[in-house]
Formats: sequence, structure tokens, C-alpha cells
Amino acid sequence: MSQYVTRLGERLGSSAAARLRFPGPRRPRRVAMLSVHTSPLHQPGTGDAGGMNVYIVELAKRLAAINVEVEIFTRATTGGLPPKVELAPGVLVRHVDAGPYEGLSKEELPAQLCAFTHGVMQTWAGHHPGYYDLVHSHYWLSGHVGWLAAERWGVPLVHAMHTMAKVKNAALAAGDTPEPAARVIGETQVVRAADRLIANTDEESDELVLHYDADPAKVAVVHPGVNLDRFRPADGRQAARQRLGLPQDALIPLFAGRIQPLKAPDVLLRAVAVLLQRRPELRANLVVPVVGGPSGSGLAKPEGLQKLACRLGIADVVSFRPPVGQNQLADWFRAASVLVMPSYNESFGLVAIEAQASGTPVVAAAVGGLPVAVRDEVSGFLVAGHDPAAYAQVLERFVDEEHLVDRMGEAAARHAQSFGWDTAALGTADVYTAAMQEAHRPLRSVHG
Repeated sequence: MSQYVTRLGERLGSSAAARLRFPGPRRPRRVAMLSVHTSPLHQPGTGDAGGMNVYIVELAKRLAAINVEVEIFTRATTGGLPPKVELAPGVLVRHVDAGPYEGLSKEELPAQLCAFTHGVMQTWAGHHPGYYDLVHSHYWLSGHVGWLAAERWGVPLVHAMHTMAKVKNAALAAGDTPEPAARVIGETQVVRAADRLIANTDEESDELVLHYDADPAKVAVVHPGVNLDRFRPADGRQAARQRLGLPQDALIPLFAGRIQPLKAPDVLLRAVAVLLQRRPELRANLVVPVVGGPSGSGLAKPEGLQKLACRLGIADVVSFRPPVGQNQLADWFRAASVLVMPSYNESFGLVAIEAQASGTPVVAAAVGGLPVAVRDEVSGFLVAGHDPAAYAQVLERFVDEEHLVDRMGEAAARHAQSFGWDTAALGTADVYTAAMQEAHRPLRSVHG
């Protein structure tokens, strides 16, 4: 039967296959979504805010649009925040006091999980029994809170890893800090406790099974999406360059994201240095924007990338810009000749889809979910490894092949159309339905 569903799913799509496999009960009315270490209200591209923030915001909005209310619990990081904020109709963000507002790194947050769980439980205690139908946790820290909440409330736990310690540690950038053993243990516990695990790609699904002994029957693949209303070609590359004050005829390879070894912006800078050694005449017609802020282990050397640009002799062509809002980010994507993502690991790479939806090709490392996000030789190029010379060689193609940027940009925009958030929300709702159907936790009383 499972082979029949798989074959039929290939014809009808993963959402239809999920409905065939898990017929039955209704969708949840209200979901408690947990994002302990980063708020959906934070600016992506700095601190610990990145693709996961965008994922949570967009998914929650689309779930609300199909009548699944979402309440997002996140740690308060500044004083004076309102206890709850309406992010969109049907989407509420709840700020939980857990530890000092400022100065806590992500690595220090496990000590605050008890306090965070207490805040979540206080909110739940103010509602009638059965107020939340399901818990959806994001990242392993949230998974531990979700594990306890789901057990206490007698509801299913759906968990999304986003990144995994064992996978990151297997592909560390030079000089980067390995993820601690405590995280590996914590992730293993969450995988075991969850009723369903959502993976971004088939590869991530396989990694959950291989590295964490996940039950394959509990893992569902749901590709993240892109806001196709915001990220689109719009009025084109030249107009975007004019708005951003960029030269009309320049080669503009863009880096956009958190500045940390994992994302490997240094590989782009080294590639540019190689390119200029080969083709010094390009210096007058090359702009390399780096849009983002230090994050994670990158905070240890917040000016390291600027110093590298100086050592490489390319400081005159590199332009460092702070993180920007989503609308302006879309303009940076439109303005760029190509987005460069030399990451050592990406569970999916939302930025790659956003750039392509904006009409810009992508040059990316062939790691994680990027081979799904980027169609090699069609919407961009996938590069094996992190040799700057290999990236320089690909960038040189955009110099020598006159219409390559436009041709690949058009293909990229078409490719991105298949990654709408509405599809992702429907797939996620199917996972919720399956989890609710198979959960058999008895409802516990408040007194245990």
C-alpha cells in the first residue's frame, strides 16, 4: 500500500499523497508554535535571526489563512515588550520572560528552558482545557519545551529541526566552533519524543533517520516557500540598481545573510580576489555588496570580514551593508547580477529561493537543501566544495557570456514559482492532521 501511495503521490503531489495516507480527522483549530531563541518579530540577517524567522512568520500567516490559528511563544529579549502582539489576523506572538532580556547567547539558553516552560504553562493555565490542539516547535531548544507542553496538555508534538548538530559538525568551516555534545543529546531526545518531524528536503529526512535514528514513518518532507508577492522581478534590475545607487553596467555578486563562518562569506571575497587577479580590468566595473550582520561564532570577530577584504586588496570593490527589511532585501536581489551562497551547510536556503523569485540566478555550494532550491545549470550553478577558484571560474562566466544573467534570471523566476508558502502551509496542515489522528496521549489533569 505504501508503495502505491508513493507512486500516486509522485503524480498528484506530496500534499495529495499525505491526504491519501492519513485520511480522517479535522485540522487543528489552534496551534502553539514555539520559537525560544529568536523572535519572529526580529530583523532577519542579524544576531540569531535568519531564515527560520522568515519561515515561522510566513508559515503562521498562511496557516491562519486556512483557518488554523497560531500562537507563537518566544523569549522576551528587551524590557517593556507587550505580553502579546498580533502579527497578523489569526497569528499572535506571546513574549515569555525567561532570563535576562539582553546579553544571553543561544548557547546559554538551555539554562532558561525551565523558566520559559513555566511561562508557557502559565498562559495555558488561563485557558479552557483543549485550547491548543497541537504543539509545533522549531529548533531543538523549542523542542524540549514542546515535549513537556505536549505531554502535559495531551496533544501531539510536531517538530522542525531547521539545523542539526551532527550535520553541522560534519561540515565545519575552518576555525568554526563545533556544536556541543549537550545539543546532540537534546536533539536525540526531541526526535524520539516528537509525534511528527518536518524535514525541508528528502536529504534532511534521510539525515534524521541516519544520524538520529528517527522513525521514517514519522518524518514528513515539506519544502519551505517564498513570498511570491514580495520577491518578484517587479520593474527589473536597472530600476532596482537606480534605487540603491548602484552602477547600471556593473557585475554585482551579492552576499545576503548572517555573517558567520557557516555561511562562508569569506569564500566569496576570496573568489573575487582570484577573479581580479585573472581579470584586473574588471575592478572598475565590479561591486560586491555584503548585506547582513555578524551572528553566532561570527560575533567573536565582528570586523573579520572587513579586515579580510583589506588583506586581499579588494576593499575598494566590497560594500558592507547592515541587515535590511524584506522589501528592501527584494530590491537587493533584483539589483544583483547573481546571489552567491558558499555555505558549509543549509537545511534549505530560503535566501536562494527569494533571490530566484526576484529574477536573479544563484551560485551556491552543493550542500544540504541547496541542490533542491537551485536548478543547476538552469537557475544558477552548484559548486562542489568551497575552493574560491571554483567560484571565481563561475563568476567569470557571467562576465563572458553576455546574456547569461538575463537568461538564468528568467529561468530562476519560473523555478521559484513552485515554492509558494500556500503549498507549504497545506503540506504542514496535513502533517498536523496525521499527528492528531495517531496521537494517543491521555489528557492529564492540572494536578498530574
